[in-house]
Amino acid sequence: MRTDQQVTRALRALSVAYFVQAVGALSVIGSLEPIGREWGLSNAEGAYLMTAFGITFALAAPLLQVLLGHLHRQRQVLLGLCVFGAGALLFAAAPTYPVLLASRIVMGLGAAFIGPVLAALGSSLVSSERQGSAIAIVLLGLSVAGLAGIPLSSWVAYQVGVRSLFLAISVAAFATALLIAWQVPNQSEGQRVALSTLFNLLTRAHSLSVFGVAFFVTASVYTTYSFIAPIVHDFYNGSAHDVSIALLVLGVAGVTGNLLVTRLAARHSSDRLLVGSMSVLAILMLALGAGPRSLGWLFLMLVMWALATDVIWPSQQRRVIEHLAEYRGAALALTAAFVFCGIGSGAAVAGWVYPIAGFPGLLGASFALMVLAVVCMLISAKRSPLRAATI
Repeated sequence: MRTDQQVTRALRALSVAYFVQAVGALSVIGSLEPIGREWGLSNAEGAYLMTAFGITFALAAPLLQVLLGHLHRQRQVLLGLCVFGAGALLFAAAPTYPVLLASRIVMGLGAAFIGPVLAALGSSLVSSERQGSAIAIVLLGLSVAGLAGIPLSSWVAYQVGVRSLFLAISVAAFATALLIAWQVPNQSEGQRVALSTLFNLLTRAHSLSVFGVAFFVTASVYTTYSFIAPIVHDFYNGSAHDVSIALLVLGVAGVTGNLLVTRLAARHSSDRLLVGSMSVLAILMLALGAGPRSLGWLFLMLVMWALATDVIWPSQQRRVIEHLAEYRGAALALTAAFVFCGIGSGAAVAGWVYPIAGFPGLLGASFALMVLAVVCMLISAKRSPLRAATI
């Protein structure tokens, strides 16, 4: 029996893994210009590095659970971190754009082992009534990545170089693997996922609509977020320093949102939290489009944006566990796949829309995707066998 202090240390170690994965995955967003200079790429080509990562993750996450999901979850995380670190090292050494794309594919493969397992591993360490809080602690790494990691990665990319940035990410991934091996018990058994299980989950209206919420809300957020650096430069006449401030604002507010959802999770259903935060995001998209071209206004909107999104991320993970408890391993793997497919799709949409329609076009596309997320939310809530968790 592990003490509460030991469990807390284990959850924090898993949170560090989420931090490293998030920084490695999302640092491209704040580094589009340095990446473009280093390899002679356009912003759209840089954004496709996010797409390559996201689509690889989406395809690999469920398939890896079919092939290797029987491994203990701690071992899956360790393997994922090592592959992720190797991909970041390849990025740092990449001589050409094709090798750069290949490095992001390798990183996506490693993340496909990490992402689906962290929440399940964290929730297995506590009782059922504490799972919401445990997942929020694990996902705190994502918030801290927004607070410190992603703004710092942007600064490093501009000031030191993007190759140095990804070398540091590689070192962090291998160091985190050692931390996980030390602090997290190797007792949580994996769950081999049958192809028939994936097929059933992907063809049932209830489960597919649950995954649809994750996909569309993520695509909505990242359609705008992926181009935050060009938006600050082009629409608000900001500098590289202002890009770092924008990312820092998102991070500070994001940590606050994570702490907020830890408390809210004990009082409200995941459905209710998702509906509220999605509604706030939709309003913010309209407000950004109608508001002044002022960095102060942008930063104010980003505070609310980060608060809303950091309520969404753990709530949708918790919702999957609540709605699809009997398929937890497969469902979380597919959820992670849909989330990262949403990230990749959002980045691709941004790459297509921004050169044509600019910032207003991104907001319009984000709003449309959010509407689709709400539709999926209503369908899944209506079809859910859970009555206590309905809207």
